[in-house]
Amino acid sequence: MFASDFECRAERKSRRLALIPNTLWKIQMRILLSGLLLLLMPQVQAQIRAVDPAPASNAARVYSPGVDARDYLYVSGQGPRRRDGSLPQTFEAQVRQALENVKSVVQTAGLTMEHVVYIHVYLEDISRYREMNQVFAEVFPKTPPARAVLGVARLPEPSVQINAVAVRSLADKRAIYPPGYKSDDSAAPGILTHDRLFLSAMPGSDPSSGEVPDEPAAQVDFALDRMKAVLEAASLDLRHMVFVNPYLTADIPMRVMNQRYALRFEFGNTPARATIVVSSLPGGAHIEYTGVAVRDLKQRRAVRPKNMPPSPTASPCVFAGETLYCSAKSGFIPGPHGGVYASTTAHQLRQTMRNLLDNLEEAGMNFDDVVATNIYLDDLSDMRAFDDVYAQYFSHVMPARTTIEQIAPAERKPDNEDHYPDLEQVSLIATRSPSGQ
Repeated sequence: MFASDFECRAERKSRRLALIPNTLWKIQMRILLSGLLLLLMPQVQAQIRAVDPAPASNAARVYSPGVDARDYLYVSGQGPRRRDGSLPQTFEAQVRQALENVKSVVQTAGLTMEHVVYIHVYLEDISRYREMNQVFAEVFPKTPPARAVLGVARLPEPSVQINAVAVRSLADKRAIYPPGYKSDDSAAPGILTHDRLFLSAMPGSDPSSGEVPDEPAAQVDFALDRMKAVLEAASLDLRHMVFVNPYLTADIPMRVMNQRYALRFEFGNTPARATIVVSSLPGGAHIEYTGVAVRDLKQRRAVRPKNMPPSPTASPCVFAGETLYCSAKSGFIPGPHGGVYASTTAHQLRQTMRNLLDNLEEAGMNFDDVVATNIYLDDLSDMRAFDDVYAQYFSHVMPARTTIEQIAPAERKPDNEDHYPDLEQVSLIATRSPSGQ
């Protein structure tokens, strides 16, 4: 009996000893895995993510309704249709529904409309501006976002499209108003956040009377002066600009605009820029400037590929902290005898994406870092052909996206040098992890 009991105890001890190496191995593995998770946690938190209020219904979409890029949320252009596909009957109801669609994306990201700091509104009929403005006053009764409004030839869904940028933290958000500023617009001239200033479109009209001068150069100067006034009210200046959208009609010669614009900026260190000719602008204006500035000049850095000469009017891309704003690119082939030689939208787009990638790679980034794009098509009928090519360049999160046909289609014939008109343009915003992780 005693011998048997001793043997049992010895056997149990032997088993416990045999288990020690296995137990130690498990403990070591747990420690190792915990360490890896701690190391990876900042990178996981830093990743961009798609925001979709109805993910099951849009599996094959070539854009994300919204992209959460840490400090900012980028919301794709939202049309006026309800989720069931129906279209409100009145224009006012369509504007309200487009804003409701923006709100749906914002709320899915865990934010509210108070977090919205910057909006673009695209109208097929600029004469409906007052009606649109009234809806905005009701939706944003407290602190309306900075805003640009454009009249365009055609939208994917008539008659309005609205995109947005929202900031995650409200701690430093405040509206900026220059001294003596007068306007009936339901939009703040500027919205300041913890690191940026978003500027509403400043038109080329006399701020005291609202009159548009006859001379194009005077209109350009008024628009630039008004943009400068908003910057100065935020204790910034034109050096802080990282991205500018000059929106102009055919009444403003591009040469005149570029000449006046270049006088305001340091050669070779200008903001990134997307210059877009549109069908019309509010108030009978023929030019307006809108854009984004960085508060700390130490956070601003222009990016230019080594084979690209400096420009008096636009840098290829400019960093605002960890966010990269890139100029609009077309299918233009640079270098000697440069020009657009492709005759179709799809072929031009491939060169456009190559041009954009050159800029991204110079910044140490790629298309997986892109969070938002603006697409300008010569003809929206080409959207399917455009999408087939566009989707090939993104393997991670599809960027938020706004697509418009800003003016009537051009005649698609080559000139004497075999150059074709631009059939598409693309501008983008990309973000990288803090400290370039």
